[in-house]
Amino acid sequence: MNTLARPTPTARSDEARGMLLGLVGVAMFSLTLPFTRMAVAELDPLFITLGRALGAALLAGLWLGWRRAPLPPRAALAPLALVALGVVIGFPLLCALALRSVPATHGAVLAGLLPLMTALYGALRGDERPSAAFWLMAVLGAALVIAFALSQGGGALQLADLLMFLAVAAGAVGYAEGGKLARTLGGPETISWALLVALPLVAPLLAWHCWPQARALTGVGAAAWAGLAYMTVFSMFVGFFFWYRGLALGGIARVGQVQLLQPFMSLAGAALLLGEPLTLHDSLFALAVIGVVLAGRRLHVRRRPS
Repeated sequence: MNTLARPTPTARSDEARGMLLGLVGVAMFSLTLPFTRMAVAELDPLFITLGRALGAALLAGLWLGWRRAPLPPRAALAPLALVALGVVIGFPLLCALALRSVPATHGAVLAGLLPLMTALYGALRGDERPSAAFWLMAVLGAALVIAFALSQGGGALQLADLLMFLAVAAGAVGYAEGGKLARTLGGPETISWALLVALPLVAPLLAWHCWPQARALTGVGAAAWAGLAYMTVFSMFVGFFFWYRGLALGGIARVGQVQLLQPFMSLAGAALLLGEPLTLHDSLFALAVIGVVLAGRRLHVRRRPS
């Protein structure tokens, strides 16, 4: 017996809403790498990771208290821990380490592998079964992103590239687990509880790490603090309200394809915030990837019923 559901008119409507919500989330996430690059100019990567997690956890606690949200069921604790390891700790830390040595534009294009990795993880979990044509579009989009990265790096990969690939793998786990969990917990609740699950690790590590250099933090400039503030509020908290809800409605594989637009939104953000150049070469790749996203939007993905 086939337990995978075919799309109905209601499901197609949910997918459309999911794509729109996912796009809003991706627009917020797209500025993460430029703001991270801004912050690592003066702040330590571990401090950035722990600081943004702690600040977002405080916001999450306030939001959950205001909503009087019930505690998550025991079965949700393991997936919440994976979300915390993936998007609260792993992705931010590895990105911050990578962006100490490469521009935000370079890191941004590698982050374009997230849709393929997210869809792959979702398929391995057994929750979705994308069609062969869908996989072809996903691989084509990823190939375009890798070709773009190699063309900027002179045909070779650096240590920073490997760190970004690990960051993408961590982000894919957190995105897919969170998208699945959001179907029952809700998007805001999923990221909020994940942040609180990480808090017992984040808070003592931040205190231990910051105490020896607390005085040095007073000399950090406004730009670095602005980068950390954006990542705390939007990259680590508000963006996930839209993103996880979008994944829950439209499916991990399909809505995850919207992430292929993120590198090119990040390129525009890096140009505006950091003055990094945006070339015709970049724009042509952007148009090609957008075409892949639009093609993937129309291809079939079978989903297990919630």
